[in-house]
Amino acid sequence: MIETSFHVQEVYMYDLIGDIHGYATPLKHLLEKLGYKEKRGVWSHPEREVIFLGDFVDRGPEQVETVRMARSMVEAGHAQAVMGNHEFNAVVWATEAPDHPGRYLRAHSDRNHRQHQAYLEQVGEGSELHQSHIAWFKTLPLYLDLEGLRVIHACWHRPSLAVLSGYLDDRQCIRANAWPSLAREDTAAFDALETVLKGLEIPLPSGAEFADKDGNVRRHVRARWWELERFTYRDLAMVPAEAIEAIPHVPIPDDVLPGYEADKPLFVGHYWLTGTPEPLTPHIACLDYSIAAGHIQGGDNGKLCAYRWDGETELGADKFVWVE
Repeated sequence: MIETSFHVQEVYMYDLIGDIHGYATPLKHLLEKLGYKEKRGVWSHPEREVIFLGDFVDRGPEQVETVRMARSMVEAGHAQAVMGNHEFNAVVWATEAPDHPGRYLRAHSDRNHRQHQAYLEQVGEGSELHQSHIAWFKTLPLYLDLEGLRVIHACWHRPSLAVLSGYLDDRQCIRANAWPSLAREDTAAFDALETVLKGLEIPLPSGAEFADKDGNVRRHVRARWWELERFTYRDLAMVPAEAIEAIPHVPIPDDVLPGYEADKPLFVGHYWLTGTPEPLTPHIACLDYSIAAGHIQGGDNGKLCAYRWDGETELGADKFVWVE
């Protein structure tokens, strides 16, 4: 009789954490709740690893400490992380355009400055610490495609990932010479990056438009691309409540939504959800539950949310953990 030995590949147990936006104290409370301990400034767990979904900065009061905590965990091998749109924006804000000395890859407009001001004030714009943060942000991959799960900040969109592949290295990080191309608006590369870091936008039918919260006329809407059953523009549109009636309640074309292969779970952040955390679909979970909502005047306090993944192929509401 021939004896055969089989090697069973170990699947990591991960704790995936959504957008932190400079709220280091809730992050500490969440890590404690998840069973992590701090030793010499680094948080770790004897059996588990964190995956951060990006958006460490902007909005909150403890942005420097948030980056320090996450970075120390990643560099010590106790965590992984992907890039959020706020990290991308931080890099291009701080990077001079190679062909235009004195100008930057992200315009230093009043609007962009307001979005980034809290971080710049806390880190000290142009400081050695600021430069160190930017260098670390550049090392964050756009996505992770691991043995049992996938992670991306906003949208797993195969056509956009195909466009971006030539701009990424073998770790899915943006190549050093690719930043100017990805920051150039009205290009296929820029649109692809916007999709994976901010979500899928779909054009409205001819003649349809709405005004956003700043009064700008929009003819595209950010879509709930993960939906499986509701397929009208109004059902899928992520717009202010006062604008929803302007969105046509007619079916969208069959080829607009990307779908998801559902061969392994997918985790995203970004979408500023509220209520009790639960999966978006049996195979997709969003972990952004608006921890920074309190920084908006009159806003309710949100949640810093995690998902404890133990190798399951279908996601469950009972696996979410959060702090208020």
